[in-house]
Amino acid sequence: LSRVRLSVTPWTAAHQAPPSLGFSRQEYWMNTYLFMMQAQGILIRDNMRTIGAQVYEQVVRSAYAKRNSSVNDSDYPLDLNHSESFLQTTTFLPEDFTYFANHTCPERLPSMKGPIDINMSEIGMDAIHELFSKDPTIKLGGHWKPSDCVPRWKVAILVPFRNRHEHLPVLLRHLIPMLQRQRLRFAFYVVEQVGTQPFNRAMLFNVGFQEAMKDLDWDCLIFHDVDHIPESDRNYYGCGQMPRHFATKLDKYMYLLPYTEFFGGVSGLTVEQFRKINGFPNAFWGWGGEDDDLWNRVQNAGYSVSRPEGDTGKYKSIPHHHRGEVQFLGRYALLRKSKERQAVDGLNNLNYFANVTYDALYKNITVNLTPELAQVAEY
Repeated sequence: LSRVRLSVTPWTAAHQAPPSLGFSRQEYWMNTYLFMMQAQGILIRDNMRTIGAQVYEQVVRSAYAKRNSSVNDSDYPLDLNHSESFLQTTTFLPEDFTYFANHTCPERLPSMKGPIDINMSEIGMDAIHELFSKDPTIKLGGHWKPSDCVPRWKVAILVPFRNRHEHLPVLLRHLIPMLQRQRLRFAFYVVEQVGTQPFNRAMLFNVGFQEAMKDLDWDCLIFHDVDHIPESDRNYYGCGQMPRHFATKLDKYMYLLPYTEFFGGVSGLTVEQFRKINGFPNAFWGWGGEDDDLWNRVQNAGYSVSRPEGDTGKYKSIPHHHRGEVQFLGRYALLRKSKERQAVDGLNNLNYFANVTYDALYKNITVNLTPELAQVAEY
């Protein structure tokens, strides 16, 4: 930073305040001093624009982390039954900020404006292919990485799927540009269940994880329902020291957190965290309960859950019905035994046979799941 030197000259008769202003000598020099201090602040602020992005961001991150240290890596306390925060919004980098190709991408870029223009109208996959075919940086399977900085996270987006062909293009239309603005390295994995068994969302996530790790040494996993559309690109899809719940304010819940332990819709864990909790449970056949079990696993492993601040966690849900999918009536019995079952039901008892194909924008993993593929030992 440029140094600003303030010179204070001893008072003499020559320093009389202009009589026309009606100031006393003390008032005149106090105003002069305050003006000089303000000018110094302006110089410092202007010079901040010339600092490298890594230095400036570290200052911001350190101050923010210190301020938030009392809320367990969360942007607001978990005992609130809503998403409002008593903390101010984190500073984002200014428009003319310069960062370098050999530096780690900042988390809060000027390209992240906040509210996203949501378009929920149906669109065919052919139209989505045409839209993104103009971007040569998107590789087969939807792999993308920034060229102007080193991505902070390598993110695998895992999407459980069955009979939602009209929803997937809407999700991709919004997520791909958002993740590009966030300068994350990412790819999409659509894990599709076929066959006659009830939908097993949690087991599909486990399959997606195993298949994704064959492609790249990902370090961040985003578990994303196909019908959840983020409303703010400042909802940063990187991971952290604690598992993260991104979808805290859903329009179908009137933008309120339904209950403190709610962990549904969109969540994120590092690969290390996911392995430590033994992944998702495989025993939840039908909809409901698997997210609550994931919450229990996270707590049992000694983690807390972080959430975005304020309206950053707002999502729109594409209207849908469960289309014949049954509700899992046995979920409460399993949830009562979450801690005992965690060691024997998850990644370590998973078996499957996958048919893998590649779309221009995602990798499709098709599996026919049955309970026999994930038998649980006694606990």
